[in-house]
Amino acid sequence: MKNIFLGRQPIIDSNENLFAHDILYRDANKKVQEQNRHTSASVISSVMNKFGTQSLLGKRRGFVRVDERFLLNDIIFSIPNKFFVFALISSIPMSERVVERVQQLHEKGYVLAINNIELNEENLQKYRPILEELSYVKANVIAEISIFTGDVVKEFRSHGVKIVATKIINQDTFAYAKELGCDYFEGYYFAEPKILTNTEYEPSQMNVLKLYNLLMQDVNIDEITSEFEKNPEITVQLLQFINSGYFHFQTRIATIHHVLTLVGRLAIGQWLMLMIYSKSVSKGTEQSPLMLMVMNRTKLMEKILKEINSEVKSNALGEAYMVGVLSLVPALFGMELKNILDSINISNEVRDALCEEKGLLGEIYTIVKNTENFEIKAVHMFEKKHNIKHQTIENLVLESMQEIQSFENPTQE
Repeated sequence: MKNIFLGRQPIIDSNENLFAHDILYRDANKKVQEQNRHTSASVISSVMNKFGTQSLLGKRRGFVRVDERFLLNDIIFSIPNKFFVFALISSIPMSERVVERVQQLHEKGYVLAINNIELNEENLQKYRPILEELSYVKANVIAEISIFTGDVVKEFRSHGVKIVATKIINQDTFAYAKELGCDYFEGYYFAEPKILTNTEYEPSQMNVLKLYNLLMQDVNIDEITSEFEKNPEITVQLLQFINSGYFHFQTRIATIHHVLTLVGRLAIGQWLMLMIYSKSVSKGTEQSPLMLMVMNRTKLMEKILKEINSEVKSNALGEAYMVGVLSLVPALFGMELKNILDSINISNEVRDALCEEKGLLGEIYTIVKNTENFEIKAVHMFEKKHNIKHQTIENLVLESMQEIQSFENPTQE
């Protein structure tokens, strides 16, 4: 199974308290990859959809590097403004379009920085058009020191721009950066970047595009819900996205239909486009074993519920689907189930089924796990209790396996 990697390095204040995180992209060899628009989008998408903002950032912001093409693409406005500091890479020219976009982002509450520049008069003049919109400048003040550095620091700070001193390697460089007037500090003296790993479970590009088109064409919400339920890779990322804390739902979530209604078509459409833009989608059809297990659980949950009650309503089937998906989310996200359920304000029926295996959904969840462990006696007792014909569930298991195998290896036309 493939993994994705991010680096996270602390940025501290003068009292050595954690202020923010610097988020660094890592390739399959855990090395820094050249910055481009897909890297920017991929880092942001991974933080929100794979690792989760709460587990990766906590209550701090993450500095993420942004290049010119990503900065000028309107997809940037789909990103919540509360989690990140957009650090513009130093090669971005201060063109009229760039200055206008920086002003637009600032007006909408985004926090902006300049990444890795020299603190000299030339750069001070370059960024003068956006000094009022900038919050931070990151610079290796030790390497670029000159008799004018202190004056440049003062000039930036006079406009409310905070200086983040990078490459702090020992106590002497830390002390000097503080003396120079820097506000925040980053470097190996405090901590090396922590490499974070998560499972790479990617939806196919065509499936993401299909969902986006359904949303934009104003198709019936039931059809969109059905399409989400066919794509657990997208569903689990949606759940992590709403788990970020950006959304605050007063009502408890029961189904994917409910999520789509609460979040809204536009927000979900923008989120899907970010996934496409970041290339965090697979071009192939191969499914991860864990995701196939999610699909199996959701199908069985729904099939068994229908067997018990042939007239079951769609909202109850939606809750059964949610139990199946959420049951394996901890393995995918590396988080405690309780923390996930608290964050997304899930319905009591789904919570009770997952946490205590209570209620009808809890019973079905238990029996699904029994089928995975080949506990045939428990399955037969369940069939007897609910007046289900003997060996029905075993047949449903085989039926589900055949459906998943067909999904995993679609017929080529």
